[in-house]
Amino acid sequence: MTLQGIDISSAQTGIDLSAVPCDFVIVKATQGTGYINPDCARAVEQARGLDKLFGVYHYIGGGDAVGEANYFVDNCQGWVGKGVLALDWESDENSAWGDESYLDAVVSQVVARTGIPPMIYVEESRYGPVRSVADRHNCGMWVAEYASENATGYQDTPWNEGTYECAIRQYTSSGQLNGWGENLDLNKFYGDRSAWNRYATGGANMNAAPSAPTPAPAPAPAQSGTTYTVQPGDTLSAIAARFGVSIGDISGYRSGNPNLIFPGEVLTISGARGGANASTTYTVQPGDTLSGIAAKFGTSWQHLQQINGIADANLIYPGQTLIIN
Repeated sequence: MTLQGIDISSAQTGIDLSAVPCDFVIVKATQGTGYINPDCARAVEQARGLDKLFGVYHYIGGGDAVGEANYFVDNCQGWVGKGVLALDWESDENSAWGDESYLDAVVSQVVARTGIPPMIYVEESRYGPVRSVADRHNCGMWVAEYASENATGYQDTPWNEGTYECAIRQYTSSGQLNGWGENLDLNKFYGDRSAWNRYATGGANMNAAPSAPTPAPAPAPAQSGTTYTVQPGDTLSAIAARFGVSIGDISGYRSGNPNLIFPGEVLTISGARGGANASTTYTVQPGDTLSGIAAKFGTSWQHLQQINGIADANLIYPGQTLIIN
């Protein structure tokens, strides 16, 4: 599942979020060590009153990394753990641009103060250096890349989607939505409400393994047409790993969505592999990222995401079993 939303600043002062269709809104809160968006609190509290997902972001200005982080946290203290925290890393009005060690220092201080890894916003052209910072701190990436400046509504498949790993994709600054007569930044979040809330709460909640189900007896190696009854807590990727097959070898889940299976469903498992052809699996360790695991095994994170049925490539958990090939 994915969500569509907007990010706003003082340029959208007074926007009525009850009239603008959005699953989430991310509001500029602060910049540098001296600016507060005067409309931030109003917009955030309206979003909360409407039960919309929300986030707040700080625009990095350069000069005092620790001071910026503290300024952001101090002015957003009431929303910490309730909405997504984000850092905006851009070239304009940022004297530290190009020095990712400065960004790293801001991130470190936000984490030290809140225990929550913030999302990091950056243009696609600077993705690589910023990705390194994000991986060190387990931060989600919020990437801006536009196909054009043409007016558009929400897009299900933004241009160039899937060429890099991110939690949020900002795909236009020329968005046109009902309820607001000017341009808006439009964004796609790769996850559902629960995934969003894991980014918001961070820390142990963000990386904790799902509650372990009551262990089911390990089945014998699958033969063509073998069936398996889904147990509470099962995932399709874990079942595939247990039988040494790929997700594509499993059928019978009524939702048609490999990320949505139900206890009691009887699945058909075919295409079993054994011996030298058995699937390689890997158990996720604390601090792992999908891109890091992919590099370790000489494959791509897109491949791992696809064969393991992972909805959000930025959310994997210690103890989770991944199929590698």
